[in-house]
Amino acid sequence: MSNAHGVLVIDKPAGMTSHDCVARIRRLYGTKKVGHTGTLDPDVTGVLPICIGHATRLVEYLQDLPKRYKVVMRLGSSTTTEDASGDVLEQAKVDAAAITTERIEQLLQSFLGEIEQVPPMFSAVKVNGKRLYDLAREGTVVERKPRKVTLYELTLHEIKADGDSVDISFTCTCSKGTYMRTLCVDLGRALGYPAHMKLLRRIKSGPFAEEEAIPLHVLEERAANGEDLSRHLVSITQAISFLPSYQVKPERIRAVRNGLATALPGVNAEVGSLICLFAGEELLGIHRVCRGDKGLFAKAEKVFPAEV
Repeated sequence: MSNAHGVLVIDKPAGMTSHDCVARIRRLYGTKKVGHTGTLDPDVTGVLPICIGHATRLVEYLQDLPKRYKVVMRLGSSTTTEDASGDVLEQAKVDAAAITTERIEQLLQSFLGEIEQVPPMFSAVKVNGKRLYDLAREGTVVERKPRKVTLYELTLHEIKADGDSVDISFTCTCSKGTYMRTLCVDLGRALGYPAHMKLLRRIKSGPFAEEEAIPLHVLEERAANGEDLSRHLVSITQAISFLPSYQVKPERIRAVRNGLATALPGVNAEVGSLICLFAGEELLGIHRVCRGDKGLFAKAEKVFPAEV
């Protein structure tokens, strides 16, 4: 199945890294050209789009899209990793009566928009050429620069007391690079309690939702039964349907296929934005909108072969 091209949306199980999933998909589809569109920690489940074949050229665009998560935050204890896998650092008894729906909803609203986060020590961020999680395992803590991320939506679902702790469940839609673990710690700090992320599930990544995700074990069972796994792939054209499209004039098709720039008469688009060029239903490439002396034109970023 080495001629497979498209995006496979899997439901990642707990206990596997994103790289583990990629390795399994390489074997199932018989190709080395496989890449995921946004790392999920081993304990995290949910939507993991994996690009196969020519679709690997979409990774940089798909991973930049917003993500949506179901989060359970535990109020009352903090950990070394900011999630449930770490050792407990601090504990405090939570006054459950004071953790009201109104208070939490107001807090969540106050976090909407652009915020700054300090990446956790147990993360893949590099400082001076070394991954933070490698330094953390050595017992080294280094200063990390805050990063700007955007929270588009925060919706409270449930507040549940559990002994001296309180679990708060919510969904979050955010920009890439947002750490849900760190968000839980920061929310807890705003409430005056230590906190950590108890549970996390990604329910949407860009245009791909959990309803269309296939569990990895189901995919492997179907492969063992001899089923054609290519039917589970989202086509490249469908995967980038969130981008605007433009029909190229017949006389310009060969030039576009050869990577040459082409004018965009009648297009109203922001300079620097992306646009897909088509010949009928055939995708020619992904282009960057530029402005020249004669108006807008498309500069090639990715040109796709005719079979796409």
